[in-house]
Amino acid sequence: MYLPKDASKARQREAQNARNNRAEIVQALNIGQITKRDLFKWGIFTAAGVLAAKNGLSPLAKSAFGAVPTGTPRSPLFGSQKFTHEMHRLYLQQPVPLTPVVAGNETHAKWGPLAPNEPYAKRLSWHTDYSARPAGLTNPYRNPITNRGPMEGRPHGEQFAHQRWNEFFPKVGYIMSLGCQKPNTTRFCDEMPWQDTNSVWSFGSGSYRGNPNNGQAYGTLPAPLIKARYGEPMICRVYNNLPADPAKNNGFGRNESSLHFHNAHNGAESDGACNAYHFPGTFYDYRWSTTLARRDKDPYRTPGDRRASGPFPELPGGLKLVAGDYRELQGTMWYHDHRFFYTAENVYKGSAGMINYYSGPDRGAEHVNDGVNLKLPSGTHLEWGNVDFDVNLMVSDAATDPHGQLFFDIFTTDGFVGDMLMVNHQYAPFMYVLPRKYRFRILNSCMSRFVRLALADQTGKVVPFQMIANDGNLLVNPVNLTALEEQGVAERYDIVVDFSSFGYGSKIRLVNILEQVDGRKPKGSVTMAEALSGDPKDPAVGPILEFRVVGSMQSVDDPSKTNTAAPSGVIVPLNGGLPLTSQIPIQAPVRERVVEFGRSGDGDSRNPLTGLCTPDCPPGQPFPWTIKVNGQRAHTMNANRISLLIPKPGEIEHWTYINSGGGWDHPIHLHFEEGVTMDRPGGTIGPTEKMVRKDVWRLRPGGRVKFQVQFGEYGGSYVNHCHNTVHEDFAMLLRYQILSDQGPQLVVTQTPNPSLDGVRFTTPDILPEGDPRISQLSKLKS
Repeated sequence: MYLPKDASKARQREAQNARNNRAEIVQALNIGQITKRDLFKWGIFTAAGVLAAKNGLSPLAKSAFGAVPTGTPRSPLFGSQKFTHEMHRLYLQQPVPLTPVVAGNETHAKWGPLAPNEPYAKRLSWHTDYSARPAGLTNPYRNPITNRGPMEGRPHGEQFAHQRWNEFFPKVGYIMSLGCQKPNTTRFCDEMPWQDTNSVWSFGSGSYRGNPNNGQAYGTLPAPLIKARYGEPMICRVYNNLPADPAKNNGFGRNESSLHFHNAHNGAESDGACNAYHFPGTFYDYRWSTTLARRDKDPYRTPGDRRASGPFPELPGGLKLVAGDYRELQGTMWYHDHRFFYTAENVYKGSAGMINYYSGPDRGAEHVNDGVNLKLPSGTHLEWGNVDFDVNLMVSDAATDPHGQLFFDIFTTDGFVGDMLMVNHQYAPFMYVLPRKYRFRILNSCMSRFVRLALADQTGKVVPFQMIANDGNLLVNPVNLTALEEQGVAERYDIVVDFSSFGYGSKIRLVNILEQVDGRKPKGSVTMAEALSGDPKDPAVGPILEFRVVGSMQSVDDPSKTNTAAPSGVIVPLNGGLPLTSQIPIQAPVRERVVEFGRSGDGDSRNPLTGLCTPDCPPGQPFPWTIKVNGQRAHTMNANRISLLIPKPGEIEHWTYINSGGGWDHPIHLHFEEGVTMDRPGGTIGPTEKMVRKDVWRLRPGGRVKFQVQFGEYGGSYVNHCHNTVHEDFAMLLRYQILSDQGPQLVVTQTPNPSLDGVRFTTPDILPEGDPRISQLSKLKS
């Protein structure tokens, strides 16, 4: 995809001209001068929905200087060298206490003194108050920026009210702003140029009430980190402070937002993927309930197992017991934009962050010895949630234009891979470590790139480590490794590295050994020696982070203190060799389902008569990626279509994912619930995945995977999709519906259709092959 470093100047000019021409098309699309339908007419897009291989336009075109693909210019590094700047830790967010306020039959959440002017957080959206305001009266619930529509983007009515509000009443809140960058504040390393204000869109903390003139209404990098604990529900209020003009995006990205907490057990109204996006000037209240799965199922309904708990040092015994199955505790999580058709662009621009869930076993305080705490590497200055030795690493890729500004090619449908791998949005930083054990929570937050990470010392020798968690779920026992498995987009791998055998001044590097030259799939692993020497085909192969062993360093958890190396031979243990959790058994399912991911033409997202989508979709956009349910017809994503219906919470199902195309790889994500990975028919399955709970399954070309899943706690509309976000945006996504056993979710959720003037609803269609009630009814009739 990227030109070799020794490409001729003529080849470089040719490739950059092609990129400039594509950028002009993007700008014309943004301001409405042309549509993607025009591109079809002009032959710029092919019938298969990909950019035509035209010289002077496409990186896949034959070069005018030779019968080889043109390629794309590499990102200029502006003289920067690897490992010359210290890695930023993620930006820790501070919670605001919430207190209940009774108003008639409702109980609202009042923000504490840190946010005295914030509107209450409520069970029903403020959109409900906006809609109920009599015509002709001043409407105080109006969007303050556009003066059109409600101030909250969450749809109105009971189906989008916060489920089980009083049961999981929020105790703390976070107020965040999604905004552009303050000038001269954001760059990927010290030598690279500052990013333009609209090149990066990210989250900042604070209450801005939709005021873009407020100097604080900017996003920040590194990304935010939220520390949450079981037993303490929270509100995350997100203000959209992006430019009201959608064309002010520096070439890509949509100024509408929907935030998905991947993969917490939350009501669909707070899952961020039910087509309920919101506009500049509005906020959206996401109630994140910290619900532990299986709380509604015997024998987990009544709290009693001390392992099913959250850390509460302010309570006697230091734990708050919660209902649910302790084997389903979650740890390493993240959140990101989920605006249908624009997820890749928005996440790539910076709309993402991480969340650490803390529990009794995974307390984040290695000094607490209460018979429940696993004492995983973390720190000792706080009673829970130490991050001195528990480090979040967001691994992402990026590409820039000749001026160093973030670049994204919206025309690719296979997937976009950058030529720079970054850690916490920095190019090749270093990090000081003590000679002791560390926990690293590694997230692949790329758009389409797989990575495979390993460690090497200064001589190139591989350094072993232990893997303890997969997709936020503890393994039953730690697994000893010398390299991680290939890690798909959105997968999280938690590892423990022991630096105690390295002397002061030693350098250990985290290395990507997986080559990938396009968005279709990884090409394969290289040896450590090859990776350390550099890959001419893939600049992202090689070391991406350097650890430097030192004898003392300032504490992150308490900056007034200095952490020093443990005395010789005294290393914090990893759970004393005991299991991390218990195995969830495989049981006979109530039903089985097969979901097949493929590619076949332009799909059926649009109405064949009008050419429009319900809800909206980009005009003329191709939809090459498809999903097939239970062997029936293949479909592309339509948010007004339910492809899978879950008729009753708590029933055990077995699902099989199939990759029908041999030339692509897909990391498939199931929202809301995790599955216990049973098997990979026809393939191999290792100890880091076999019988392990996951929420993203890498399919492999032509591969398949089978897992056990059961749904519970909440109802509503969720999605299942490929987390190669480019595939997702080009319609490799389906909607599924959970019917609850209580409340408005007893019936199918109406589809929200947001607009600047508010939300209207449409009634969704349900695929018969995805609705078990139909087959059950047929059996009764026969």
